[in-house]
Amino acid sequence: MTNAVSYFSSRLAHETDPSDVYAAQRAGEHFVLVDVRGDEAWAQGRISGATHMPYRDVPRRAAELDPRVPDVVYCWSPGCNAGVKGARAFAEAGFSVKEMIGGYEYWLREGQPTENDEGPLPRVFDPQVMVVRTAR
Repeated sequence: MTNAVSYFSSRLAHETDPSDVYAAQRAGEHFVLVDVRGDEAWAQGRISGATHMPYRDVPRRAAELDPRVPDVVYCWSPGCNAGVKGARAFAEAGFSVKEMIGGYEYWLREGQPTENDEGPLPRVFDPQVMVVRTAR
């Protein structure tokens, strides 16, 4: 049982999810949300308030961010490991970092705020990943 507790504690120390990130944003917690996808993905849409730094650029550009401020990184989806690559690069640069599991896909599916270069994108709530309440 100790191994299981250590394993899950370690995961929680290094992972977060879209719901928790959105709640942290709304609560005014201080962290940098970093989109580690490529330029075309960023242009297509991203999480409102995110900073763009493709994972391949993190070793060269990490110094643009304050290492005293925690980072949360995300990529496309659970099928994308760019978030892990970006998180590792930030950790190697001495940053406190977490990966947002589920990535941009689950952020979108939970209806959280997104934008592109033209402005905010429509919010859609997916009943396959969350309880969707209707107004009565």
